[in-house]
Amino acid sequence: MSYDVVIIGGGAAGIATAASILKRNPKVTIAIVDPATDHYYQPGWTMVGAGIFTPEQTRKAQADVMPKGVAWIQWPATTIDPDSNAIVLGDGSTLTYRVLVVAPGLRLAWEKIDGLPEALGRNGVTSNYRYDLAPYTYQLVKALRQGRALFSQPPIPIKCAGAPQKAMYLSCDIWRDSGVLPAMDVEFHNAGNALFGVATYVPALMEYVEKYGIDLRFESNLVAVDGDRRIATFEHKPDGACERIEREFDMLHVVPPQVSHDVVANSMLAAASGFVDVDEATLRHKRYENVFGLGDAAGTSNAKTAAAARQQAPVVAVNALAALDGKPPVAHYNGYGSCPLTVERGKIVLAEFGYGGKLLPTFPSWLVDGTRPSRAAWFLKERMLPPIYWHGMLKGREWMAAPQKIDTAA
Repeated sequence: MSYDVVIIGGGAAGIATAASILKRNPKVTIAIVDPATDHYYQPGWTMVGAGIFTPEQTRKAQADVMPKGVAWIQWPATTIDPDSNAIVLGDGSTLTYRVLVVAPGLRLAWEKIDGLPEALGRNGVTSNYRYDLAPYTYQLVKALRQGRALFSQPPIPIKCAGAPQKAMYLSCDIWRDSGVLPAMDVEFHNAGNALFGVATYVPALMEYVEKYGIDLRFESNLVAVDGDRRIATFEHKPDGACERIEREFDMLHVVPPQVSHDVVANSMLAAASGFVDVDEATLRHKRYENVFGLGDAAGTSNAKTAAAARQQAPVVAVNALAALDGKPPVAHYNGYGSCPLTVERGKIVLAEFGYGGKLLPTFPSWLVDGTRPSRAAWFLKERMLPPIYWHGMLKGREWMAAPQKIDTAA
């Protein structure tokens, strides 16, 4: 089986790229390789964990979002051979391509935290990073009237680096509303050394940390969970020294370490990080000119968010079409990512930034001041972004995401 374009991954990045290519040239033959039968709007899981969305609002059948005219290959890719322009599938068959787009996302490495896989979903251990567990988060938050709630964040890279604290703020808001927040001991254990990677947004977030009485613990990485005893173990590294600290909990919201899929990490396409070794601007592979990578699988320094994939997909689409014509890339990506930080129900700090932490606001400050919590940003998150995702991004409609052309005169 041979196609003009083979796309590994049928998530947000892969589907959007296919739709954007076909919007420009419906004659291009495209195969999407992905065995998943369901497609998830993962940014909605934070809202599920706070009882704002139902789980069903974040899921559709994969067949319903697959672009018309695309061959859907329902086997996993097991081997990538860029020297032969081929990939091997789980059934042993081979696909060949003229252009390859690598967008399988990343893998949640639950097993890297001792005891966590068997602890999840019971004894107060939950995570909004899984479709089936986000409702349990809300169940725990509603039931808890006093005690200790721990929220963890692993070392980056992770998808949506703001999500660990989004869960915390929304939980605290629910406890505040029900009058039990003073009886709650809330700790945020962050393996990093800063509340958020772009300093401009930290003051607004710190106001909520103080309002909710959250105990911030930086350079504190979750390494083990004993669900039956309700004890979490953290490695704390102050001043370079490493010590293990055990904390009892009534609720533990875990964000697992995240790694590249083996099919990418074990291939010739991987950078030292294990992610696809692409040019940060053109998203073309640094050694293979007919290979592109985007979304969470890309070895780029931008925030790994759906908003980033929404901007990247049109860039990869036009550059892939150029590659089919034997031409160099024609568009570039500026590192845009967005993190709507849900600091309370009804208000969001809308962080929008690109490479190097450069602020890239979509809206004028009089409409949405991203450095301050606003109801307008909440309306965008709750009402606008889901339909933009389902009916815009996945359909190749590039609302506020037109690819930026490379200035050849520069």
